[in-house]
This record gives sequence, structure tokens and C-alpha cells, in this order.
Amino acid sequence: MTGRLRRVAMIFTGGTISMRVDPLAGGNVPALSGADILARTPGLDGIAEVEPIDLGRTPASHFTFDGLFDIADAIRSAQADPAIDGVVLVQGTDVIEETAFFWDLVLSGEAPVIVTGAMRSASEPDDDGPANLRDAVRVAVEPQLLGEGVVVVLAGSIDAADDVTKTHATALDTFRSLNDGPLGRIGPDGVLVSRRRGPRRHVAATSAAARVRLITAHVAMDGSLLDAAVAAGSDGLVIEATGAGNTTGSLLDAAIRAMGQGIPVVLTTRCPAGAAGAGYAFRGGGATWVRAGAMLAGTLTGPKARIALALGLGARLGRDELAALLAGPGTERATTAGAVTGAPAAPSGGAPA
Repeated sequence: MTGRLRRVAMIFTGGTISMRVDPLAGGNVPALSGADILARTPGLDGIAEVEPIDLGRTPASHFTFDGLFDIADAIRSAQADPAIDGVVLVQGTDVIEETAFFWDLVLSGEAPVIVTGAMRSASEPDDDGPANLRDAVRVAVEPQLLGEGVVVVLAGSIDAADDVTKTHATALDTFRSLNDGPLGRIGPDGVLVSRRRGPRRHVAATSAAARVRLITAHVAMDGSLLDAAVAAGSDGLVIEATGAGNTTGSLLDAAIRAMGQGIPVVLTTRCPAGAAGAGYAFRGGGATWVRAGAMLAGTLTGPKARIALALGLGARLGRDELAALLAGPGTERATTAGAVTGAPAAPSGGAPA
């Protein structure tokens, strides 16, 4: 990158960073184009030359899988341009932890991909959009981020797509990596990278299964919600279990019925960090889920596990390939009935545990 001005492709898709308060609507609505956002972000020209790519003003909660693949194509094209040192993707923050992970799974280019946005709209005093854009551009041209996949940059934190979680509805520093910690920070002295990501998941998918359902376990839960999801049509199911992978027996029974119809089931935890596992062997415990055929998802949250399963099914992966994708590189996993020594067979009926 020496000897020439560094260049960053900045892809605008909308989100809070593009919104202003509309008194008639009673709240924030999309209003600013990519050019408008750049015009209110001073200091970028001192970091890199920005090549804007405007893809519209879509609220993040309105994204579809088809739309995410279209954005992936735009990122891929920018990465393939030898004149581009990095890519910044600007979007709404509501689902960044899902979209960033989606692109991390399907993209393989070396140029850094930085996902950013804002927690405050352009109508609010001290909105964080301009500062986040400047930080994202700094990270996009940082040589240490080459080959590190998709990362999220907001509030000065650099976070890997597979771990980052939105932990607060409105706080500026909402995005945290709760399992492994951030990759680094952006401060007065520039970009400080404190760790590398290591091996990452990847899937060569060009489509995603549309009907992967996410179900959260809770106290006194029966299997009716899962049965209803199957009756409505499900390509796969992700269960956010309590604690380290435990549910009522009734929910397990419903999952067994679903797996009997060939529907893949993934078990994760509803906790914001940690992993489901096979440590408990009472009926509905994680060991009985694994013995029944559920796949474990490492430390992926429920929404991220849903993204991985949807893309894996879209790529027509077999069961072992799906299990490996979900568990992640180097993760010890129990995915088949024989993987849990001494775990009792999961029962097919009875009252909740």
C-alpha cells in the first residue's frame, strides 16, 4: 500500500446512520444517501480515498437472504479490484451480528471487510456515525487485518464477525465479543490489533434455506411451538437451550419428532456467551439432545447458528459437513448418538422434565 494513496470501497445500504427524525412519521426514517453521509463525515480524505457505492436505504430489519447475497457480490467485486485496499460496509446495527457473520462465511477475499453503522441518527446531537466511518476506514487499510475476514467496527472496538454480539439496545458501545474479546481498538495513536482470529468457518453457498426456525427454551415449555414450526414448514431448527444445553423433556420429544422427518436440529445456548454441550444426561439435558441427533454449534449464538445452518443447507452440505461448519475449526464436538459415552437414550414421550 506504500507509494500510492490508499483506497477504500464504501458500500452504503442504509440504517440509522442514514436516518433523520420525520415529525409526521413520529420517528427516524431513511433520509440520507451515501453522498450525504460522506459530506457530513470530515477527515476521511486524510486517511484514504473513498470510492462510494450506494445500494440504497434499507433498514437492517428488512434485509433478506437474497439481499445479503447481492451485497456479498458487491463486496466480492470490490475485493477483486487491485486498486482497493479494503471495503467498508455501512448498514443498520439491528442485525450486524448476523449479516457480518453471513458475509464472513461466504466471502474468501484477502482485502479487509469492515461492517459499521451508527447507534444515533443524523438528527441527534453527537451522533456517532462520522466517528465510526473514520474508524472503519482506518481499519480497512490496516495491513494486519489482511485475511482476517469480516469484522465489525463501532465505538472504537474491532470485533470478529463470528463472536460479536449486540449487548444493549441503544448504548454506543453495545457491540462486544463475549467469548474471545475484541481483535483490537482504534485510539488516538491509530489501530491497535491485540490478537488474530485464527481459522474461520467458510461455506461456498449461493443460496440459503429460507425456513430455518429459531426457538428459545424457557421455564415450563412444552413441545407445541416446535411442532407448530414443523407443521408450518421448516428446513431446519435451531434451539436456544437454557444454560449449557438443557430443556424440558417435552421440547426434546418434539425435536425428536422433527428429526424423524429429516429436519436437522441444532442445539445452542440462550446465554450470550459460552456453548451448549453434553454435560447433562437427565431427560432434556444436552447429552440426550446429542444422542438423539442434534448438532452442537460451538459458541455461536442462536441467530448466528441459524445463519450457518441456512447457508449450509443452501450449499447442500451433508450432515457431517453441517456439523463441522456449526462446530467451527478445531472444535471438539459430539454430533452423533455414539459420541456421548454413557448417555441414556432420549425417550420419545412422557411429561416434561
